[in-house]
Amino acid sequence: MQFPDDDNGKMLEAMADAGIDLSVALDVDFFLVFDDQRDAESALEEIGKSDLEGEVELLLNDDSGKWELIVCLNMVPEYDAVVEQELSLHEFAQEFGGVTDGWGVMQHQEGDDDFADDAHECGDGCKH
Repeated sequence: MQFPDDDNGKMLEAMADAGIDLSVALDVDFFLVFDDQRDAESALEEIGKSDLEGEVELLLNDDSGKWELIVCLNMVPEYDAVVEQELSLHEFAQEFGGVTDGWGVMQHQEGDDDFADDAHECGDGCKH
């Protein structure tokens, strides 16, 4: 599979090389960064009112001292769709004094057997 020679293309290529199926919907996390807590909270409130279908989380990054708004969208990680969503979120973040700071996916996704739940306890019917 061919990927554009930019950060998004390199990320998608690394995901494909890691064995992630890029043809199915995955939870893609987009990171929006704000210097000011009030700006971040205003952005969180506004995104909550929007028609964006996804989950959002706001947290303080202890290392950078900046506020991160993580927007998790379930989508097929196709290059053009990722670029379009990242651009849209960047424009949104700028309205509140923020910027986007990349995106990514957790390697463990629904149906991924490589990261089985360690809390599983075997019972009589278990096939382990």
